[in-house]
Amino acid sequence: MSTLLLFLPPRTRLRAPGHAAPAPEPRAGAAREYDFALTPDGRQIVREGREPASRLPQADAVVAVVAESDVSWRRVELPRAGRQMRAALAGKLEESLLDEPEALHFALEPDAAGGETAWVAITSRPWLAEHLAELDAAHVFVDRVAPLAWPDETPRGHFFESGNDGIALRWSHADGVATLPLDGGLARQFFAPGLVHAAQWTATPPVATSAERWLGAAVTVQTPAQRALAVVDNAWNLRQFELAPRARGVRALRLVSRALMRKAWQPVRIGLAALLAVQLIGMNLWAWHQNREVAARREAITATLTGAFPQVRAILDAPVQMQKQLDLLRASAGAVGEQDLEALLGAAASAWPADRPPTDALAFEPGRLTLPSQGWSPPQIDNFRSQLQSDGWQLDASEGKLTISRANGRGRS
Repeated sequence: MSTLLLFLPPRTRLRAPGHAAPAPEPRAGAAREYDFALTPDGRQIVREGREPASRLPQADAVVAVVAESDVSWRRVELPRAGRQMRAALAGKLEESLLDEPEALHFALEPDAAGGETAWVAITSRPWLAEHLAELDAAHVFVDRVAPLAWPDETPRGHFFESGNDGIALRWSHADGVATLPLDGGLARQFFAPGLVHAAQWTATPPVATSAERWLGAAVTVQTPAQRALAVVDNAWNLRQFELAPRARGVRALRLVSRALMRKAWQPVRIGLAALLAVQLIGMNLWAWHQNREVAARREAITATLTGAFPQVRAILDAPVQMQKQLDLLRASAGAVGEQDLEALLGAAASAWPADRPPTDALAFEPGRLTLPSQGWSPPQIDNFRSQLQSDGWQLDASEGKLTISRANGRGRS
């Protein structure tokens, strides 16, 4: 599944003395451009560049990557607030925030629930909402917003250029995420030799040599796009609460299918595929077994027909041919069959109402005897029918006629 990684430009901040001015905002009406990287499998980059939102390449999923300086982290005990979680978080964190809670956006770590201690990612709500709205307007639907670094049990350090500040280190571990300047000795105090060897270290190409010299250990060189590949299979998603994607119909199904295609769901996909394969194999085996049973029964009926009536050569419909041979034997022996007139007259005579005179007309065809119903009252017809049913016959009264036949349908033509 292809994924488009969009790098949201850092928020504009006030320029401190001695620092370079921030990049100017695009003019009113001008299209904002985004750096991007396209990966077909979450493992390699096949295309990179910078384009306006309307000209970004198509992909199965879109993940917006937030600049590391635009996300802060707080570890708190989550209130049991249900749908009011966002408002409860704002109240709980209000004293530790540097901005008004209404101007901030909160996102909980994956699978966090009320009453648990969890990490909360905090960023600017107007800034993030503006980018999401601009991308939606260009029909670039962002499925997830992900940070480049997050608190994790595996400690990680990434060296990158920090403008006029030289080199900075983005340090993430189980106790949080921080950006440390390498000027001075403060950053070095945090890293004992054992921690240096236990952590995973990366650096952008321009600062890799300086980073190795400062760290005293080898680092893995990664471009920003290569480093961003880590967010493809990561579960962090800042699109929560008021910025959660609103999707219906086809787009909602696309979001569900994209979520199922993530690496975390790979065992489920394999299990479903295996279950489907087992079901298909089982259905085919059962159909083959049923076909074998039907064929065996047909062979048994055919063997019975040829054994009882050797003169029958061509077998077309064994049950019908067997019934025909039995009828011929009965006729040659002078026996009365269920379809004969004598059997039908006997059934009618045995059930005939005592208060009815003999009929003055009748019609016969094999298996059916028809009498006129003129002069019959409904109680007489019901009594006649019940008497016939007790002997295994049925009566059909319609269109001024009474038709007698076998209840099991053998006498029908």
